[in-house]
Amino acid sequence: IRKLTQSPLILGLSFLSPLSDSPFCELSANRRPLVNRKMSENGLASRRGKVLTTDTMNPSVKKVEYAVRGPIVQRAVEIENELKKGAKKPFSEVIKANIGDAHAMGQQPVTFFRQVLALCSYPELLNSPLFPEDVKSRAGRILQSCGGGSIGAYSASQGIECVRQDVAQYIKQRDGGIPCNPDNIYLSTGASDAIVTILKLLVCGEGRTCTGAMIPIPQYPLYSAALAELGAVQINYYLDEENCWSLNIGELRRALVDARKHCNPRVLCIINPGNPTGQVQSRKCIEDVIRFAAEENLFLMADEVYQDNVYADGCHFHSFKKVLFEMGPQYSNTVELASFHSTSKCYMGECGFRGGYMEVVNMDSDVKAQLTKLVSVRLCPPVPGQALMDLVVNPPKPGEPSHATFMKERTATLRSLAERAKLTEQILNTVPGIHCNPVQGAMYSFPQITIPERAVQEAKEKGQAPDMFYCMKLLDETGICVVPGSGFGQKEGTYHFRCIPKVSKPHIAFQDHVITRSLLAQS
Repeated sequence: IRKLTQSPLILGLSFLSPLSDSPFCELSANRRPLVNRKMSENGLASRRGKVLTTDTMNPSVKKVEYAVRGPIVQRAVEIENELKKGAKKPFSEVIKANIGDAHAMGQQPVTFFRQVLALCSYPELLNSPLFPEDVKSRAGRILQSCGGGSIGAYSASQGIECVRQDVAQYIKQRDGGIPCNPDNIYLSTGASDAIVTILKLLVCGEGRTCTGAMIPIPQYPLYSAALAELGAVQINYYLDEENCWSLNIGELRRALVDARKHCNPRVLCIINPGNPTGQVQSRKCIEDVIRFAAEENLFLMADEVYQDNVYADGCHFHSFKKVLFEMGPQYSNTVELASFHSTSKCYMGECGFRGGYMEVVNMDSDVKAQLTKLVSVRLCPPVPGQALMDLVVNPPKPGEPSHATFMKERTATLRSLAERAKLTEQILNTVPGIHCNPVQGAMYSFPQITIPERAVQEAKEKGQAPDMFYCMKLLDETGICVVPGSGFGQKEGTYHFRCIPKVSKPHIAFQDHVITRSLLAQS
């Protein structure tokens, strides 16, 4: 210590200089560790706990829940690991019917999409004779729009310009010629990122002035999770299960009137076709919703990521943008709307590329500038996802080399999804204690399950929602992983689960319904 304090490096540190004459210098080597330990126990080191704990973290984050990847999925992963280690189960594999991840469940990618993306990723392939000319042409166009001719470069924060132009043209064609301005298009990291971004713009105030967002129940948990994280008020409006999960304007008004007693409702969220309920809204229903939003001065958010997934006879997809403009200037010039689409669903199923877009209509110009600023903080959406989005909205045209194969694959995938949706409904309705509404669209069934009172009580004793208890039993005894309805919201006293009707194995398992009968009998 004497040598240390006499060092030229620290002679200027006056708080150390008294140490040279301190009795501490005479301490034996054996006693110094004891003194050091005492200093740690009584001094700064003992007071220095973890900066971030569950008590000191953002409380809004602790309120976030996302059932699609919650405890049931964690248990499924545990069972998979047990099976790999040789554990004996009544089944040989876990069937993950919990999430709309089409390729993970065996759906094959569209050839044209993957060929163009391959050339974009490795431009040397542009010289290969193995690829059709329209594939090379499309890849070359995308690469020319990228910095340095590489999809590894950042793009503009709003997205690659030529892709936004193609999205605008797609929307115009889809909506029967109604104009679409590319400046109103924002490419995004899937639809989810764009939805959260719009909610960020809308949330403000505290107490009774705090923003309230109206969301359907049952809902996709992204909405409740985002509202919890942002500190907004969730306003539930209930879909009518007795009428195939239809949306009732009277229920919207009830929810709005009740909410205005404790918050400031500012936004109405619609999912069409529905997730998890699979309903497809009629044109009249959409018109009624638009009138309601106009009367009550609400911002409209239209989640339309399943717009190609419509199966039921007599059902058709109508975009909110199209209906809004066909209702005339009284609405088309005033109602504020953001609509969303994605590469993850429909016939594409390209979840991992995280491609998506949103279109904003009638947004205040100053707010739009703030939106552009907000998305610039994240630099840009994934460029491969932007490239894929371009291919979705601008697929091969008749007469081009890839058109026939593209249409064959697209048609086959949508037909298969429709057949599985119908099969799922039919088989679930043969199982005692289960009732499933017709799956009109999207990718999910949301059947109601009857759970006897003894099972309800046992679930409560275990601290579980009754439908979570049911789904855990189903998973443990059949290997089928579905998501309990409590994770999506449901009317008090009713129980459901969400199932992905995309593979044949769940149909076989549900048809046997061993677990259903045994659970009902034991309860």
